[in-house]
Amino acid sequence: MLHLGARTLVMGVVNVTPDSFSGDGRVETDAAVAEGLAQVDAGADLLDVGGESTRPGAAPTDAETERRRIQPVVEALAHRIDVPIAVDTYKTVVARAALEHGASLVNDVSGLRYDPALAAETAAQRAALIVSHTRGRSRDMYERAEYHAVADEIVSELEWSLASAGAAGVPRDQVIVDPGLGFAKRAEHSLAVLGQLERFQVLDRPILVGPSRKSFLNAALGDVEPNAREWGTAGAVAASVFLGAHVVRVHGVRAMLDVVRVVDAIRAHRGRFVSDVGDGSRTVPAS
Repeated sequence: MLHLGARTLVMGVVNVTPDSFSGDGRVETDAAVAEGLAQVDAGADLLDVGGESTRPGAAPTDAETERRRIQPVVEALAHRIDVPIAVDTYKTVVARAALEHGASLVNDVSGLRYDPALAAETAAQRAALIVSHTRGRSRDMYERAEYHAVADEIVSELEWSLASAGAAGVPRDQVIVDPGLGFAKRAEHSLAVLGQLERFQVLDRPILVGPSRKSFLNAALGDVEPNAREWGTAGAVAASVFLGAHVVRVHGVRAMLDVVRVVDAIRAHRGRFVSDVGDGSRTVPAS
């Protein structure tokens, strides 16, 4: 079981794609597996394996290509590590293959909006589910980045995702929510989401935040490449943890683990954990 609440968990990113925005994509199975093993050695509490870039403007990847990229990596890692593996996909057929070969969570960037059958598949496999907020597809998501009250609107749209998951048979206590930094959000929207992260506690679900190397950081850093955004990522990770994240999704596990440990220690000395939801005890299956 993966316990959420006692401390903030670190999710490592394993991109099995040639066009990752962060420049860390690996299409060779052995290289991707080695990256996953290195992240676990560095302290990752769970891994997120993806085979399609979902950066704004990215071309979609067909399901069979995505499955061929992900399945052998998940299977190899599942035999060599004891931390949970999430499959980062919105496609039912890809999720099914990954879950059958060792994954135990589905990380759907669409919040169940792209492939309605995904929730039922997740329920049938008794897997946990991460639902992220977005609008539209990669090619047009910025055109839909119009908000009057960004946090409130995202909360409302994540409620739809939670209701869809529940209607398909996924227990609510098996779902994690992700406000989707950078997805259908301009920089000012992502910064507002982070600044108002405590608002998401109303959903009564653990919160995952993925700020790692994303372009919204350039609103503060200037025009720098993704690999030069690690210090900016550290700032966003610190804010996320302090304001209530249960999980942070990052590329540089070792450095960000230090950030998380320090902020968790600071929170502990405030007399309570800001990130506690209800009694603070959350579990999702590790297998």
